[in-house]
Amino acid sequence: MKLCDLVRGLDYTCPRALPDADVTYICHDSRKAGPDALFICIAGYVSDGHNYALSAYDKGVRTFVAQRPIELPRDATVIYVPDTRIALAKLAAAIFDRPADKLCIIGITGTKGKTTTALMIHGVLEKLGIPSAYIGTNGIDFGGRHYATANSTPESLDLHEYMAQMVEFGIRYVVMEVSSQALKLHRVHDIKFDYCIFTNLYPDHIGGVEHADMEEYKACKRLLFSFPGIRNILVNADDPEASYMTADTTAPVTSFGMGKGCDWRAAKIRPEICFRVPGTSFVCSTPDGQALPVSIPFPGDYSVYNALCALAVCNKLGIPLADSTAALAVVRVKGRFEPVFLASRPDTTFIIDYAHNGASLRAVLESLRAYKPRRLICLFGSVGDRTQMRRGELGAVASELCDLSILTSDNPGNEDPNKIIADIAAAFTHDRYVCIPDRAEAIAYAVKNARKGDAVVLAGKGHENYQLICGKHLPFSEREILLQTDKML
Repeated sequence: MKLCDLVRGLDYTCPRALPDADVTYICHDSRKAGPDALFICIAGYVSDGHNYALSAYDKGVRTFVAQRPIELPRDATVIYVPDTRIALAKLAAAIFDRPADKLCIIGITGTKGKTTTALMIHGVLEKLGIPSAYIGTNGIDFGGRHYATANSTPESLDLHEYMAQMVEFGIRYVVMEVSSQALKLHRVHDIKFDYCIFTNLYPDHIGGVEHADMEEYKACKRLLFSFPGIRNILVNADDPEASYMTADTTAPVTSFGMGKGCDWRAAKIRPEICFRVPGTSFVCSTPDGQALPVSIPFPGDYSVYNALCALAVCNKLGIPLADSTAALAVVRVKGRFEPVFLASRPDTTFIIDYAHNGASLRAVLESLRAYKPRRLICLFGSVGDRTQMRRGELGAVASELCDLSILTSDNPGNEDPNKIIADIAAAFTHDRYVCIPDRAEAIAYAVKNARKGDAVVLAGKGHENYQLICGKHLPFSEREILLQTDKML
């Protein structure tokens, strides 16, 4: 693509005339740079791409996009923009021929429920034979392909590249988690969202390199609902921040929840065993007066909100409610209340879940209490290097709700796991806990000590297949460790 065509949509200045150059690809990592590339200097939290421009030059790059002055040899062309992240998003859309415009994109934001709701929608579409894709915390899935991602919402360049593949593959719908960081850092800038969803809002991702305070966190979430061209917004009307999120939108708003005024409403909610795991039944009332029974293999009111939202979205896409409820009854979500059945412990419930803060852990544990397990056991830790405030929250919730807690490592990073565990243990008001820093050993302990009728939750890791220890991603699968321990008993 000609450079002049590629940068046409940018607000830029250039000290010299643009060369008549062809751009084969764009990049923001100097290690991937080469001749015919356009290098975008991104100022990140850890490193600044402006400092690597010369390295990209040495690999053959001659055209650059920057937001501050950089020194390069005279044959280099530097295009200056106010914000290189916005420029990256626009350039990525352009070089891949604007794939987002050719897809129906459903964006989901909120503190909790993004992944499960997104995968419920994706699962329903897939089970009904409708070509769809998922982008989020659990990776990227479409057409039988799976790609791991470092962030819930990938960088804009990656997003447009994957969406271009989706268009080529014949995908019609994309269900995407949109994180507050993605909105803050313009990863989804210049993407056309057809439907936008708000699940809920709780204090999280505050401090360090994430958000300065709750107000910034809220404001970043709200950005999604101001995007142009939205066909419909769906909000959890039971959340106090729902009206704040939609205050400035001009798009139609559809509400879901349990309150009487909701367009999509859940009532008669009851716990039930669904396919050998704790599930929930409820009656779904629709805006046109339908009332259908729904059963899902997930527990708790929070799962009802997720399912209700999924049903409402699928209805907007033209799927009959009877078809979506039937599909939803058998949808599973990896790492979100994921059951693991062990031959050596047939009467014990083992659940893998991503709950990693106080609010989400409370929701999981309180929902399991409704099924009256003999003992409620929770194995968990907390991440290192950040979010210290989570540790006390997690410890306080487990102290209140668990019969036994197994404190262990999560992703300790560069912190001492024993220090993290001690921070959690400080919140306990009793001694019904054990500390086992090695997570594999902790899982084996949980299996060996589980009794008939117990419910055991492995919280915090969810879908992750690694542990982050001292800067290294080490292979780690809780499911595999559970099954290996089972074989040895």
